[in-house]
Amino acid sequence: MALLPALKIPALQQPVLAWVLAGAAFALAGVLALFAGWGLAVLVESRTAEVIRTRMLTAGYPWAQVGTDGLIVSLTGTAPTEAQRFSAVNLAGSLVDSGRLHDDFTVEPAKVVAPPRFSVEMMRNDDGVQLIGLLPEGDGKAQLAQAAAAIPSVRAATDMLETAAYPAPPQWADALQFGLTALKLLPRAKISISAEGVEIIAIAGSEGEKRQFEAVLYQAAPQGLAVTTTITAPRPVLTPFTLRFVIDAGGARFDACSADTEGARARILAAAVAAGAKGDLTCTVGMGVPSPSWAQATSASMAALATMGAGTVTFSDADITLLAAETVSQDSFDSAIGALRANLPDVFSLEAQRVEPAETISASVTAEFIAMLDPKTHNAELRGRLGDGLMQNVVTSFAKARFGADKVYVATTPDPNLPAGWTERVMAGLQALAVLDSGKVQVLQNTVEVTGISGQKTASDKVSQILSDRLGQGRPFKVDVHYDKALDPMEGLPTPQECVERAQSVQSSQKISFDPGSAALDAASFAAMGTLAQAFKNCAAVKIEIGGHTDAQGSTQGNLALSQGRAQAVLMALLDRQVDVSGMRAVGYGESLPIADNATEAGRETNRRIEFTLITPTQRAVAGPEAKPAIETAPDGTPLAPQAPTIKPPSRPKG
Repeated sequence: MALLPALKIPALQQPVLAWVLAGAAFALAGVLALFAGWGLAVLVESRTAEVIRTRMLTAGYPWAQVGTDGLIVSLTGTAPTEAQRFSAVNLAGSLVDSGRLHDDFTVEPAKVVAPPRFSVEMMRNDDGVQLIGLLPEGDGKAQLAQAAAAIPSVRAATDMLETAAYPAPPQWADALQFGLTALKLLPRAKISISAEGVEIIAIAGSEGEKRQFEAVLYQAAPQGLAVTTTITAPRPVLTPFTLRFVIDAGGARFDACSADTEGARARILAAAVAAGAKGDLTCTVGMGVPSPSWAQATSASMAALATMGAGTVTFSDADITLLAAETVSQDSFDSAIGALRANLPDVFSLEAQRVEPAETISASVTAEFIAMLDPKTHNAELRGRLGDGLMQNVVTSFAKARFGADKVYVATTPDPNLPAGWTERVMAGLQALAVLDSGKVQVLQNTVEVTGISGQKTASDKVSQILSDRLGQGRPFKVDVHYDKALDPMEGLPTPQECVERAQSVQSSQKISFDPGSAALDAASFAAMGTLAQAFKNCAAVKIEIGGHTDAQGSTQGNLALSQGRAQAVLMALLDRQVDVSGMRAVGYGESLPIADNATEAGRETNRRIEFTLITPTQRAVAGPEAKPAIETAPDGTPLAPQAPTIKPPSRPKG
């Protein structure tokens, strides 16, 4: 095969080709150098960004983002604080020249600093008062210090209060004022005040004082304020320590029950239920127990009585008297008493007997001595037989000391043949009768019986304590005393709202009216005021507003003054009738709050009125487009908020 002919380049073209090839080689080298430089720059940028990013993450700045553009390093992201932003920039500047850094960091907006939690601890005891806490700006600190120093029994007040320049939270003023009321009332207490409410922990001297404290605090608490009250009373000293359990035709029950601990109380009540007692059983936890084995002894005795089926068992300290009913057989009696003696701790002394049929007192037998306490007048009437003149004088003097010298009627007969100890039994019965609100004492040949009603929940316990102590071990007695809530001065306390509702109920049937154009109560209103005084019984210190209103006849100024005078007249009329008006205030509204049409006589009569409303923290005295602030006065008539009313053309006020 023939070979291609060799390429022949003319001699003149050879230099040109050489230049072309040389230029191409140079261009190729330039391109290669350019790509090599670009690749090296990308590598440097990537490595720089990677190093800075790694150091940012290590230093705890995950929000920092790093970018590069040639030799320029850009920093972006949102720093939580200005300090962290500055620290991140400095960190990047330690890795590359600061001239190459471009700071595009942003910082989160500063958060508004929340106000502190305001709270006050007020602690009062026999040593003085301690005030600790943080209050908002204002005069609260001075008010607390002055109130503590003004308490008569307080010898010293420790002031550790601080203030902060923040406004008071909602209801702080109400909480502070209520806390001051509690501080003045409670001699031993810790009072915690905060915007959330008031918490009171206190100690009362007795159960009665505890209930009084609770009632006053309940009435004084502002509406809408969260109040937590825990008041405890020390355990009473019971002398003698008494328990009396009865099983008869009426069932099983306590006439008196005492326990030394809550555990003993639970055990005694469980034993009573096992013996047949039903209903709401109570047992007083007190001090003075004769033995730690009290619960064991009383439970065993009740169980023995339940085995016999009828009778009474009475504990007076360590002395036990068990009387089995005549229906109990001798065998049952002997068996139960034998088991009881074996189970009783040594400290207890048991005297047990079975009532024989021959000893049973017939219901037809006339009582040897009777004392009755009248439920309305509380006069005591004494009838029946007593000893000689000296004994009659002793009993009469004792009765007058208990019931009042002018409240005792004596119609007794001397009898020198009375049994031994008769006078002591009569006086024990009178002492027990004095515990009751009404009742009767019968001293019979072989027993003392007390029946009646009391407003004290523990009256039956007290009567049993008196009789068991005064009569002595083995002497029988009977107690039939019932609690009446209506007679309890504390349980019967109405709520503030109930006090107002009572007044409104009276007004619905007996309107309070006045002489025309005058603030003087008319004759027909005197009966209504007497009924109102009864309605406000036990409403001491309740915050009530007495609002006076008129019709639109006459001038605005005249009607405002007339309404104020009428409200003040009602306040003074209640005060004259022995009503505690310390929490009441008289406010005159004039014609500003009509409830009927003033264009008619019937409407005007309706608008002329007295209204009783509860005073609340948010209460305002003005309503309506033309209403003006009312005149407000304290119980003594001193104006509290006098205002200048708008003047209309003068005319005679008809109110």
